[in-house]
Amino acid sequence: MTAKSGGLETYKAKRDFTKTAEPAGRVGRKKTRQLRFVVQKHDATRLHYDFRLELDGVLMSWAVTKGPSTNPADKRLAVHVEDHPLDYGGFEGTIPQGEYGGGTVMLWDEGTWEPVGDPHEGVAKGDLKFVLHGKRMKGSWVLVHMKGRDAKKRDGTTRENWLLIKHDDEYASRTDGLTEKFTTSVETGRDLAGIAKGNKPRRKSAALEAPTKVWTGGKARALPAFQPPELATLVDEIPSGGDWLFEMKYDGYRALAAIAGDQVRIYTRNANDWTTQFHSLVEPLSKLTDGDALIDGEIVAFNGGRTDFTALKDALSNGGPLTYFAFDLLEENGEDLRRKPLNERKDRLHKLLGRTSAKSPIQYSEHIVGQGEQFNKAMREGG
Repeated sequence: MTAKSGGLETYKAKRDFTKTAEPAGRVGRKKTRQLRFVVQKHDATRLHYDFRLELDGVLMSWAVTKGPSTNPADKRLAVHVEDHPLDYGGFEGTIPQGEYGGGTVMLWDEGTWEPVGDPHEGVAKGDLKFVLHGKRMKGSWVLVHMKGRDAKKRDGTTRENWLLIKHDDEYASRTDGLTEKFTTSVETGRDLAGIAKGNKPRRKSAALEAPTKVWTGGKARALPAFQPPELATLVDEIPSGGDWLFEMKYDGYRALAAIAGDQVRIYTRNANDWTTQFHSLVEPLSKLTDGDALIDGEIVAFNGGRTDFTALKDALSNGGPLTYFAFDLLEENGEDLRRKPLNERKDRLHKLLGRTSAKSPIQYSEHIVGQGEQFNKAMREGG
């Protein structure tokens, strides 16, 4: 790879455009608009993910063998391949067997990217830092060239081996699950098998920003948008009377779960999308309703039978079990419930969750009415 991209000669030489539907393309004009990035899941001889960054009118491209990871400890091999035309960023379909790259191509992610520093210098030095604003890949990343690990190929060219690494920021996680969670196209909602069969494009993928229409329960439902959660207010005395509800305070992460059928988003209290970080809770949440719901609760991990924040951080690092204690229902089937009494919202939440076993990762947060002094005393005595 040179310090400056811009040629499509190799790309064109490898393809017979009378046989493949891939765009022949041409070098685009340099524009001042935001730079585009795309990731295409490619089921060729070996399944991989083609990571592409726009620069100098082309898409610089790397084949990431295991796909991107949000865990900074994962250093994913990214083999530099030929530059692709900008038109290739919209390609989804099948390349005929026997042709170069024969197999199925899915548009797995797309968005814009910002280089950190001069991208040409970064490419030349083999240390290209950037920020992604995608539908699935977000935050700070780096591509590092392992110059001592390049290999000569039979045709005399050099195979350049790079590493794609996630920087440790608010979008990083100590577990991954990114490619396991997202298995359909961001444009057509099809999986690889559906694309290979030529199925018609379905709904837009749930990876798009909420609100997203999802077909479930025989109708299109909107994935609920984030709503700021209600926060605790410090008081000098425990309220008394039968109008007050009292609940356990859990030692974990406050989180809102937006659900529409089998599609789930998990947000932090500050509206950060942490679905990837909490991916083990996606499947159980996706089974709660055929409709839509926005649930408020706390994600925890246990240590010695008690919720413990250190145990939670460890669980996020090593993939340990997580539990979601749901304590409020803010929206259900398109109805905003926030102005309704809390006891009514909790009744509807309890009905939505149904009976849950003690081992279920989704738990209803129980409460008592009145008796605040006694409840507080019991909590203190129990540590």
